[in-house]
Amino acid sequence: MIRKLGSLLVIVGVLSGFLLLISGPLYRLQWVELGVAFTLLRWAAYIGVAATVLIIIYLIWQRPRGLPLAGLTVAAIIGFISFYLPYQQLQTARSVPPIHDISTDLENPPVFVAIAPLRAEAPNPVDYAGEETADQQRQAYPNIQPLTLENDYDRTFQAALTVVNDLGWQLVASDLAEGRIEATDTTFWFGFKDDVVIRLERQADQVRVDVRSKSRVGRSDVGKNADRIATFMRELRSQLAAN
Repeated sequence: MIRKLGSLLVIVGVLSGFLLLISGPLYRLQWVELGVAFTLLRWAAYIGVAATVLIIIYLIWQRPRGLPLAGLTVAAIIGFISFYLPYQQLQTARSVPPIHDISTDLENPPVFVAIAPLRAEAPNPVDYAGEETADQQRQAYPNIQPLTLENDYDRTFQAALTVVNDLGWQLVASDLAEGRIEATDTTFWFGFKDDVVIRLERQADQVRVDVRSKSRVGRSDVGKNADRIATFMRELRSQLAAN
């Protein structure tokens, strides 16, 4: 009976990891709705933390050795990971404002043109979210600012295209004359699609670069769009410095 209990705890720990692993791909393949996927993620955390605690108690109580010890240890690790990853995501979401439209220019945000039809059925509309979102961005992400460069316009545009490609974004459109680049970044696990528009403007001997990143679904982006813009700006500087 005691040995069966140990085996059951191993199964429960592995089950939590299984739920964690399938939650994203099932949604990405459109086999389940987002709400169902998040429910799987939540239950992975619940089962994971329960399995971890019970396994620790079992290990102290029974002090197994050999293969049973190894199996229980692995199951406890899986259970902890299944709890920690969703928990960490939740804590991150609580630490940032519930917004999903980030721009370096809050007075005149870059406009999606080629991407607009792709977002026709997206829950989040293509239009800028408005002043309430802008106010929350100013407080949460004061570092998200335009980039002004003393570089040739054409060279900066080509460097921006290179960075888009290097970051693995799907290029949707690029217009040198208009100074506009549009792309889509797809997240790895859930396959969320976030759209990016990059705007370049000539200013005397300088080039101003503005970037806007917006999620297609979800009220909060968990800080992803701000991170994406910061990464792009950093990589653009590096690309221009290297050439």
